[in-house]
Amino acid sequence: MAGRAPGASGAPGSGVPGARLDFGRPTRVVRSRRGRFSARLDVRAAVVTLVLVVLAAAVGVVALGVGDYAVAVPDVLRALTGEAPEVIRMVVVEWRLPRVLLAILLGGALGMSGAIFQSLTRNPLGSPDIIGFNTGAYTGALVVILLLGGSYSAVAAGAMIGGLVTAGIVYLLAYKNGVQGFRLIIVGIAISAMLASVNTWLILKADLARAMAAATWGAGSLNGLSWTQVLPVVLILAVLVPPLFLLGRRMDVLEMGDDAAQALGVRSERTRLSLVVVGVALTALVTAAAGPIAFISLAAPQLARRLTRGATVGLASSAAMGAALLAASDLVAQRAFAPTQLPVGVVTVSIGGCYLVWLLAREARRQ
Repeated sequence: MAGRAPGASGAPGSGVPGARLDFGRPTRVVRSRRGRFSARLDVRAAVVTLVLVVLAAAVGVVALGVGDYAVAVPDVLRALTGEAPEVIRMVVVEWRLPRVLLAILLGGALGMSGAIFQSLTRNPLGSPDIIGFNTGAYTGALVVILLLGGSYSAVAAGAMIGGLVTAGIVYLLAYKNGVQGFRLIIVGIAISAMLASVNTWLILKADLARAMAAATWGAGSLNGLSWTQVLPVVLILAVLVPPLFLLGRRMDVLEMGDDAAQALGVRSERTRLSLVVVGVALTALVTAAAGPIAFISLAAPQLARRLTRGATVGLASSAAMGAALLAASDLVAQRAFAPTQLPVGVVTVSIGGCYLVWLLAREARRQ
């Protein structure tokens, strides 16, 4: 009787056709009722994402209660359900809730944008603020603010156009038989440096009042935002996020290399270009709403990846980490030097600078 090859019983990792692969991580397959759609769910990543969402919500509840008019947590919860007195409801819902919601939504957008570019470049430094897309969006917004004097919607459109034009220039300059991650980062850093000079020149040439407003807004701030800004952000995210998650599986395949991606039926350049457009649109959305907020898109995907112990950066976990980081940073910006409120970008730059130094030191030790 012929001996059976090792693992021929169909055990995980046996190499037998039809055997279930086991990568040493607890996963579940989620299927629709009719079985037309299925997805493999990483249990650890799902738990980490859920914990981060709860953490972001908890920070948001704390932020709703602190301030010159302090509100206890039970009263905050009653205000959110419509059961609190009118004064408390006005303070919590009308004045503070829009800022908290925007911190969570914009932080999630930055986390997803960072995940896209770090996946495409296969480099932890590949984020929109390093590559220069933040700077390009800021340039577009500055042109509208300082030269055209447009409304909020015009500034948002200017930021979107500036970010997309910058992305197009970087993409074309970095293209040579495809786009390589390292080349994209180097070209992006160079374009970012040139655009930063343009931004400084625009501010110096503007009149004092507009220059001060543009410089303050350029630090990245959630101060003074209201429900007027919440609705456009929600609508744009509702348009961008569903196609992004549909592209998420292809994004993971691209990390294996273009040859492997094409062998699996993924059109590399078309998918990469689609992801770049969505990532830049997310960055431009944040810049249009609150100014260029740095380092969230750099740190969130990598921190989430370390918590989930994933082989690739995850969109959902990166979004949850970005939301938690920006919500916590904005709370620090509000209360660290109260009653003076700092732009949240000052806090994220301080935290992100420390993170970047650690990341560079870590990468240097690997060489």
